[in-house]
Amino acid sequence: MTAARHAAVAARIPGAAALGLVAPPSAAVLPATHLADAGWTTEVLALRAAQLRRTDRRVLATVWWYSASSVLLAPALAGLATGIPLSARLPDLALSFRPDGLPVAAVASAAGSDLAVDVRTTLAAVVAAVAEAGRMRERPLWAIATDSIANRLLDLGRVLGDVPGGTALAAPLAEAVGPPLPVPRYVDVGRARFVRRASCCLLYATPHGEVCTSCPRRTPHERAALLDRAARWV
Repeated sequence: MTAARHAAVAARIPGAAALGLVAPPSAAVLPATHLADAGWTTEVLALRAAQLRRTDRRVLATVWWYSASSVLLAPALAGLATGIPLSARLPDLALSFRPDGLPVAAVASAAGSDLAVDVRTTLAAVVAAVAEAGRMRERPLWAIATDSIANRLLDLGRVLGDVPGGTALAAPLAEAVGPPLPVPRYVDVGRARFVRRASCCLLYATPHGEVCTSCPRRTPHERAALLDRAARWV
């Protein structure tokens, strides 16, 4: 029944696999509770350090959490967007991982209950572990989680053909979760909607990385020009 519930949500979403809702057959699957283990996360960051040829733990943790947070929350946000509640609790989630330690999909094994409470509990546990492993403050990781929520609901709105409806779910959820999770924000450029980022993912600090189009490190003028260019392709 629970597996069928997740499958029913994924079936309603075009491109569900690309949104991290379908586990690849060959990927390693682990309980999401691993993400709340600072020791396990430290091992993942060591793997990433060897691959990225980067030793700064803060950079490694931030970049990894940028991907992991989006995948971790995908089932619950998809359930919210489709009206079929899925759990955001760590014990109810299984994550699929690539060999390089990046998660690519999450599957919920239970129905959702109080989404805001569950998201807060999950984020608090995982952010604490990532911050410890990365030897960094927690607040930037909460900001990344906000952008992951905003981006995932924007993606869901696009594939479901209702961007205003999808993105309208972001702020009420974040407000219900409460601080230190910032409230997601969006900006409309022409006919396209983008996330107004609250965080920097630090991808620019990795080999061959660049500053993202919507990065808050950019000047408002530069960011607006780049978003205007991107809007023509959305």
